[in-house]
Amino acid sequence: MTSSIPAVATRPAGGSELQAVLLDMDGTLVDTEGIWWDAEVAIFAELGHVLPEEHRAVVVGGPMTRSASYLIEATGADIALADLTTLLNSRFTELIDGNVPLLPGARRLLAELVAHGVPTALVSASHRRVMDRILGTIGTEHFHLTVAGDEVERTKPHPDPYLLAAAGLGADPGRCVVVEDTLTGVAAAESAGCPVVAVPSVVPIEPAPGRAVVRSLEEVDLPFLHELITLMC
Repeated sequence: MTSSIPAVATRPAGGSELQAVLLDMDGTLVDTEGIWWDAEVAIFAELGHVLPEEHRAVVVGGPMTRSASYLIEATGADIALADLTTLLNSRFTELIDGNVPLLPGARRLLAELVAHGVPTALVSASHRRVMDRILGTIGTEHFHLTVAGDEVERTKPHPDPYLLAAAGLGADPGRCVVVEDTLTGVAAAESAGCPVVAVPSVVPIEPAPGRAVVRSLEEVDLPFLHELITLMC
């Protein structure tokens, strides 16, 4: 079963112009990957299980249902998937308590995109209730649209969220640069046909055709994004 991607007229595919920038949230714009792990460790401790650090690399960047299913199977915890996802989302929102640190370069990059009128979308595997909470820190004014993980039938690593965002902006996916921090997100973006800027958070990401890897968003600006699109053409 596939997600319903709206048929929105896109801009002409010809040329090498940057049409939009699609940004992941956790670990890319905000420093929350560690907070998610703290929530998972705490919940499983209450269930009587210890989460070894090696599980973190598996669940980082993944959709909630996939990560929760993996942890239930890995630990043998006696809890239903729906109950665990509810607990994890609630514990995470408690831990951030309205105070989510932006990663270096994030605020400057978002302001630059707004100043130059570049269409943007926030595309996350997190659920809407979590996304809206974090948007209070990032600022809704920085995005033309947002796509949450519980609003698509297939979230990352499937391409559907990025295809949905590109369609919603009326953009050709090949002219949309995606900014991501995990292999799961990169896989989703590249399956959608988007060039990628990877800013690894927990797991290393190697450069590849159509993929630039940087140490932080402080290395990313509008000329950098335009150049990546040009190199893809």
